[in-house]
Amino acid sequence: MKTTTLFAFAAALTLGASLSLQAEDGFVPLFNGKNLDGWTPSKENPDSYSVKDGVLVVKGGRSHLFYTGDVNGGKFKNFELKAKVKTTPGSNGGVYFHTAYQDEGWPDKGYECQVNSTHKDPKKTGSLYGVVNILVLAEGQKAPKGGEHIERAKAPSTDGEWFDYHITVKDRKITIQVNGETTVEYTEPEGGPGTNFAGRKLSEGTFALQAHDPDSETQYQSIEVKVLD
Repeated sequence: MKTTTLFAFAAALTLGASLSLQAEDGFVPLFNGKNLDGWTPSKENPDSYSVKDGVLVVKGGRSHLFYTGDVNGGKFKNFELKAKVKTTPGSNGGVYFHTAYQDEGWPDKGYECQVNSTHKDPKKTGSLYGVVNILVLAEGQKAPKGGEHIERAKAPSTDGEWFDYHITVKDRKITIQVNGETTVEYTEPEGGPGTNFAGRKLSEGTFALQAHDPDSETQYQSIEVKVLD
């Protein structure tokens, strides 16, 4: 058998194994690494999102980028979401789930998983924002009101380093993991968490990425979902 034929055969086996693994683990990409197809920015600062060298860059004024693609009809109830995320010094952002498109403002519907390694907001990466907060307080800083606080010395993410964000929702349970570490395990009580955010409760909806302020830049290298129901 010629070398080229052997090479082609080996490549086919590798591709087949890869496709088989993808089908087996059930995760489907939401971001294609090329452009924003399948995503719709809010009308508030829509230029806060761009794709460069396969990376989704979130930088600019307050805005939200909503998944509006075809996967599962754009609606998710029980799911696992995996993303590779990077923060930059002083940046702030977030990943929303069970939300819905809106033209402007902070999303009224759904929960936010915080993306923040060193921003002045003490609620850091791995927080279920305003509900169960992974809290890193600066010297003299007081804990904010609202929600449960889990204090630690350092955020579970580090500026300039890609981290794995894994968010799982199953019935009334929300689990958040950062680089394999479980930061939040939360079971929503009947009637919702009782925060000041009336729409912050489990239902179903889409995902959104937050651009927090002009000085914040966060990046996403991959975003994929596995539907659990």
